[in-house]
Amino acid sequence: MKKQWTREVESLPDGTEVELAGWVWDIRDVGKIRFIILRDREGTVQLTIKRNDVSPKLWETAVSLAKEDVIAVKGIVKASKIAKRGVEVLPIELTVLNKSKPLPIDIWGNVSQTELDIRLKYRIVDLKRPESLTIFRASSEAARALRETLYERGFIEVFTPKIISTSTEGGADLFQVQYFETVAYLAQSPQLYKEELTASLERVFEIGPAYRAEKHSTTYHLNEFISVDLEAAFMDYRDVMSILEDVVINVYSSVIKVPGINELNNELSVPRKPFRVVTYDESLDILRKRGLEVKWGDDVPKEGLELLTSEVGSPFFLINFPTSLRAFYTMPMESDPSRSQSFDLVIDGVEIVSGATRIHDRQMLEKALIERGLNPANFESHLAAFNWGMPPHAGWGLGFYRLLMVMLRRSNIREVVLFPRDRIRLTP
Repeated sequence: MKKQWTREVESLPDGTEVELAGWVWDIRDVGKIRFIILRDREGTVQLTIKRNDVSPKLWETAVSLAKEDVIAVKGIVKASKIAKRGVEVLPIELTVLNKSKPLPIDIWGNVSQTELDIRLKYRIVDLKRPESLTIFRASSEAARALRETLYERGFIEVFTPKIISTSTEGGADLFQVQYFETVAYLAQSPQLYKEELTASLERVFEIGPAYRAEKHSTTYHLNEFISVDLEAAFMDYRDVMSILEDVVINVYSSVIKVPGINELNNELSVPRKPFRVVTYDESLDILRKRGLEVKWGDDVPKEGLELLTSEVGSPFFLINFPTSLRAFYTMPMESDPSRSQSFDLVIDGVEIVSGATRIHDRQMLEKALIERGLNPANFESHLAAFNWGMPPHAGWGLGFYRLLMVMLRRSNIREVVLFPRDRIRLTP
């Protein structure tokens, strides 16, 4: 039924027969000529129908069309100085595959006049907009670049359980689920599994959903999100920071080639390495000079990340956080255990990635659990892996949607998620 995408038509010579299918984007009448803009995932093309050149049945079908009707067309390609793409299709067959009712939101006008909540309510309709199509084409290209970069560096893609028996990170922000006769939880991250896998597969990564029952209502938090998690044996935090630089650069290099991307962010450029590195202690000094006082031992707030971005540029690494701020499995600095072998990657004032060298000694790990008020017995299945040759290892977790948000200059993370899940949204 469909043999070509609309974007392929403009490269075809005059007289080529094509078979297209898609949706009616626009209709314009000039005398006895009806111009129909056909839209598919790849773009648009003009159909030109002259009443005196087509059969009465085809003309009747063309006259019956309304916006967003689903159609199939067989036609002949012809160069045109008037058509927007420099080419038009003269239909010889036109079939209506499905009629559309009037849309509940305007997808042709100024979308900024439609509130995001309304757009998300009618998400299937909102996704018809060219801007939305560009966003999710960019999302696909970003995922492809992530995978290719890590495969090229010897990583194996894995898939770990999302229904677990205990907290991954020792926090309380977990969604409970009834798992037959017992209570289970939705995984916050694959952290413990990926650490264990370094003892066999050495270098692993996973791109998958993660869940946090945090009662946030911000423009950059979600309760279900896609996390890109990496873990590597025989590496420390500096090693995995270097890999992360390559990942980010390759993602930007792929996304910048997506058609229409400049309309979302006309200042998008590929970062250069090495990325700037700022220690936690240095960041507090910088913020103090900028008028923001952050007590040592407290996390750097969003406002602080924005100030640091304006001071040092973007992207940048923030390293060596206080050990007390990081998860129990984070390796302290040997020279100063109050500070950790940890980092965040910040882009445009948003924390995109968090990572660290991990503790690979069981006794040290048990001590870290106890110091945070956690019972090692609850982590026994994880701790057991450290009895049988756990290598030194390091890794990071990347918020996929946050990366898309900053790359595409969206003001709300929900714009880059097909069907976002937050405190108030379970549908569509």
